[in-house]
Amino acid sequence: MAANGNGSLTNGAVCTLAKPIKCKAAVAWGPGEPLVMEEVEVAPPGRLEVRVKVLFTSICHTDLSFLKGENELQRKFPRILGHEAAGFAVVESVGEGVEDLAAGDHVVPIFNGECGACVYCKSGKTNLCGTYRVNAFKSTMALDDGTRFSVVDGSGVRCPVYHFLNTSTFVEYTVLDAACAVKINPEAPLEQMCLLSCGISTGVGAAWNTADVSAGSTVAVFGLGAVGLAVSEGARLRGAARIIGVDINPEKFTKGNDMGVTDFINSKTCEKPVHEVVREMTDGGVDYSFECTGINDVLREAFLSTHDGWGLTVVLGVHATPKMMPLHPMELFDGRRITGCVFGDVKGKSQLPGIVDKCINGELKLNFDGFITHKMPFSDINEAIQLLEDAKSLRCVLHL
Repeated sequence: MAANGNGSLTNGAVCTLAKPIKCKAAVAWGPGEPLVMEEVEVAPPGRLEVRVKVLFTSICHTDLSFLKGENELQRKFPRILGHEAAGFAVVESVGEGVEDLAAGDHVVPIFNGECGACVYCKSGKTNLCGTYRVNAFKSTMALDDGTRFSVVDGSGVRCPVYHFLNTSTFVEYTVLDAACAVKINPEAPLEQMCLLSCGISTGVGAAWNTADVSAGSTVAVFGLGAVGLAVSEGARLRGAARIIGVDINPEKFTKGNDMGVTDFINSKTCEKPVHEVVREMTDGGVDYSFECTGINDVLREAFLSTHDGWGLTVVLGVHATPKMMPLHPMELFDGRRITGCVFGDVKGKSQLPGIVDKCINGELKLNFDGFITHKMPFSDINEAIQLLEDAKSLRCVLHL
């Protein structure tokens, strides 16, 4: 169905309910290969699924990692990547059994779904879902283990195109499990809200939910990419007294200051281990550290930078398999703790709408615009990927 620039359905739109749609997608055909703009056929949504028109999408380092094929066990091609900004979308059609979404609703896709009915969703101790939780090895829909995307070549042969992280947003229309589509206030600014699909929710949520950063506390953030800066933003909003940003790129320090970072450490120029520098700066170590790089050696430095007795390290970086945690169990006996979190421990469908409402009414002042360093047309997606790989962008928002 047609949509105007604000994502609202326009009068006189042709109904495509229950019909396949042909549209443009950036398809990954193999590891390390540039994405190729293809005409794909998007099937109608099945039971408990929705088909949405993607208006904005962005690129996360996780997309880059999968595109490179860094983990052989997760390689599955051809594939439509994209999960983070899956930006902002308008529900185009809904499948049987979907009760909380309707055509015309504004939604943010989420890679970590919430069915609302399983034992996990009913628990207040986790944001995982028994069926729709994030699964890096999953490449099909939950309903029938099939795909909703296909490419038809010149001879009429149909080739299935696989899904990615429950979302697949590098495409003009995508099909989601309804559990992975969050209905939000239609007044929300579209380009900004797309960042709630991953980066901001993950980082801010890690500070608020996982660590529960307290006012007056000290924080160290290892890796000042979008997620690390979102952690800093969350800690700033919680009133942390000192937020130390650690990175090898000094150009990120200025941006970090806008997100609440008070001190900077360039780990490349340190003459001693970074954890020793942090301990000296904070009289024994920080209260909370956040590892946002996916590098084992950095994880160890983050852990050792916390204060013994009560320090907490939160792991956010995506670590390559089969590397294991660089800690000895006895190191936990000094009172330091370490934990991981998925999607900032945010329950997407039940909690994100409230966060969006608070942003709209001014109750919550998240610095969305500070994360968006570039805006480009969807056709320039390979250029946007290169900007991210060269560390020249935080989030490049692509408009479809």
